[in-house]
Amino acid sequence: MTYKDLQSDPNFLLYECTTGSRAYGIDLPTSDIDIRGVFILPKAEFYGLHYTPQLSDDTNDTVYYELGRFVELLAKNNPNMLELLATPEDCIRYRHPLMEQLTPELFLSKKCKDTFGGYAYSQIKKARGLNKKIVNPMPRERQTPLDFCYVLQGNGSVPLRQWLTENELTPSRCGLSAIPHFREVYALHYDPTGELGYAGLLRKPASNDLSLSSIPKGAPILA
Repeated sequence: MTYKDLQSDPNFLLYECTTGSRAYGIDLPTSDIDIRGVFILPKAEFYGLHYTPQLSDDTNDTVYYELGRFVELLAKNNPNMLELLATPEDCIRYRHPLMEQLTPELFLSKKCKDTFGGYAYSQIKKARGLNKKIVNPMPRERQTPLDFCYVLQGNGSVPLRQWLTENELTPSRCGLSAIPHFREVYALHYDPTGELGYAGLLRKPASNDLSLSSIPKGAPILA
């Protein structure tokens, strides 16, 4: 069965309601209409090898759950499924008499502590993450690998960009070479005249990869 099959033959529909912002009265003129529902499969598919637990439209604004899957989620105290059983009457678009047998009291258990609590905790984490982005917005300028490179200096290290600026070096005249047995550690060479044709530090200005150069034998290592 497909979503289009269910739309063309409503005999398999058991339940349909409006959810989301429009069910809670907090919708705006631009809000989507979210529809959720429950359906049954034709016998041939229910007893066959092609079980369909869920149907939805292209945008997922409308989603229907197969009856067995719906009950399975209810037994797990899934917040979204329990919400469907508590939908206000004015938001119910269709309800088959069979659905009258499914009430929240049949499924509510101590699992709610984990399912609802877990959902609430995830929303709090999202809110904290959003607040962090608002208070400390990410820089608009795109970062490159150079922003994560450092140069050894004394007993510590300094950011590569800072080191280049302090030493008045041009990135395009730098050349990197791999150091044997040191993963992601490179020797930095410099060509003040530009005659050696070093490849610079990045393959391209917007590249995510460092560029290695062909370094003449015996060329001094700057860092």
